[in-house]
Amino acid sequence: MVDIGTNSTRLLVADVLGGRVEEVERRNRVTRLGRGVDYSGQLAAEAIDDVCETIAEYKAVIDEFAAERVSIIATSAVRDAENGDAFVAELRERFDLTAEVIDGDEEARLTYLGCVSERSGNESLLVIDIGGGSTEMVAGKGAEPAFHTSLQAGVVRHTERLLSSDPPTAAELEKLSSDIRKLLDESLDGRNLPPIDAAVGVAGTPSSLAAIDLKLDPYDSLAVEGHRLSLETIQWWLSRLSALPVAERKLVVGLHPDRARAIVAGVVILIEIMRRFSLKEIEVSEHDILYGGAISAAAS
Repeated sequence: MVDIGTNSTRLLVADVLGGRVEEVERRNRVTRLGRGVDYSGQLAAEAIDDVCETIAEYKAVIDEFAAERVSIIATSAVRDAENGDAFVAELRERFDLTAEVIDGDEEARLTYLGCVSERSGNESLLVIDIGGGSTEMVAGKGAEPAFHTSLQAGVVRHTERLLSSDPPTAAELEKLSSDIRKLLDESLDGRNLPPIDAAVGVAGTPSSLAAIDLKLDPYDSLAVEGHRLSLETIQWWLSRLSALPVAERKLVVGLHPDRARAIVAGVVILIEIMRRFSLKEIEVSEHDILYGGAISAAAS
């Protein structure tokens, strides 16, 4: 299972049995495929090269493990870019791999499926997936989501759009917060939202915050899984991280240097979602769209 996202390109090799995922190999590389798409409408040649270099590495891993099924999905950056189809064609020609460009609804469904795959199913759950170009919010109880929405808000998109200073100014941060609140209002006002018992954050922003909070060096996915972050703690980390220039942010223990530039926008998005849903804390999980995609592929 390969997830080609706006900010990162990720690989999961897994055994799937009875809807449960057992990881064999997992890799993650920040490739920033969506750099500049918000302005140009095009995937940059350098970004495509970075992703293709990563895919070449992942293809070797896939072949090494003789995977029975290979599923590749591409999300926000590819579906937004005018040359997205050309990128998909290049992957097919260079690597004999077919990528499916999924919409926000399918992205939300797969993310929710992966997140609930190893949970009890007795809770009303909100899953928050902050990506590079879009953010998915999915709520439900059990295997099927009851509500989902996709925001045109992401760590790459909003860093490029609104955080031009290094470190960002107070005015830029407030403008970012205001923009996210507006997007949330447009997406959620008038909707019949289900009650929420618990919330889970997946993808780079929550996992990075967990690693920072735990001072993990190197990163430890087992320690990150299930770690709880209160709104107060997340707000404290926003204050700390946003005050540092990128060069100093890269030195923060637990934060991968490649995520240093975009982490502030991700934390602002997370905070505004938590406020909108009156959440006091979130649980962090790595059971995300990679898990959901693997389960879906195994069942097909």
